[in-house]
Amino acid sequence: MQVFKRILSPIALVTALVFAASAGQAADIKERSLKFPIVNAIDHPQGLGVQKFIEVVDKKSGGKIKIKVFPNGTLGGEQQVASAMQGGTIELSAMSPAQIVGTIKEFVVLDFPFSFANVAQADAVLDGPFGQKLMDYMPAKGWVGLGFMEQGYRSISNSKRPINKLEDIKGLKIRTISNPLYVDMLNTLGANAVAMPFPELYTALEMKTVDGQENPETSVDSSKFYEVQKYFSADRHIYNPQMIMASKKFWDTLSADEKSIFQEAMVEARNVQRKAARAMTDKSRKVLIEHGMLLNEIAPAELQRMKDAVKPVTDKYAAQLDPALVKAFYAELDRTKNLK
Repeated sequence: MQVFKRILSPIALVTALVFAASAGQAADIKERSLKFPIVNAIDHPQGLGVQKFIEVVDKKSGGKIKIKVFPNGTLGGEQQVASAMQGGTIELSAMSPAQIVGTIKEFVVLDFPFSFANVAQADAVLDGPFGQKLMDYMPAKGWVGLGFMEQGYRSISNSKRPINKLEDIKGLKIRTISNPLYVDMLNTLGANAVAMPFPELYTALEMKTVDGQENPETSVDSSKFYEVQKYFSADRHIYNPQMIMASKKFWDTLSADEKSIFQEAMVEARNVQRKAARAMTDKSRKVLIEHGMLLNEIAPAELQRMKDAVKPVTDKYAAQLDPALVKAFYAELDRTKNLK
């Protein structure tokens, strides 16, 4: 028996060493230097989320994966960046899904005006199976969606008058993104919609090329539009998520360990960013007032008039999609309508 024990002990020792070596095996992480452009300022909620994402990737990769953020549209507007990502020359970015509906039409459901009653409902829809269903369309077009953060509710600012009722929008030249639904929505409300890249917007407002624009309070604050705008009317016509996305050409070069790092960073960044974005909305409203902007809410009855006015626009774009997708979206809205 003692001989058997003496023979077994070295075998057990070797086995233990093999398992120990396996458990301690280094993760498959390469040295990488990546570009992450955004159109907003670094202190905008978009920038805060990106910074958190970069921080987590750096920590979890042991400093091997370095990501440099390029704020303020220094590498181009969002659609220019999205195209570069398809080609693999830019690895990462964060933008509204509305920017890629020209390539993936299904994302337009998120832009149906006046859909999300509150941010709790938006979170539940975006973080659940429906949000994943939308991101599943992306790899075939050259991108990989990692998850959703928050841009906020878009509202109209302008230099001419407050908007208290539907008729007040009539005739205003309003800048919007290069998305047909946005253009149709504003024109249907009575505005003259002008699509242009975000980096060109401040100058256009300053030169009176356009009277106003539509973005959340945080964008008006971080881009200092209060210097060239007088009125901010909180119609909250569209809820804008932000999506962290990767170039598929880049993504396909990553190991499973590296992909896990990015996915874990997405969750941490999302949670931090949404909390910061919502706090910054309140802070930004105060900043706009301090800089002389006049902010106003719009009566529920007038908001309903606006929603009714743009229903033909919603119906037009819904008709271009798979009816099953539209049905699933409205089912999600119904399922989450009581969330607060």
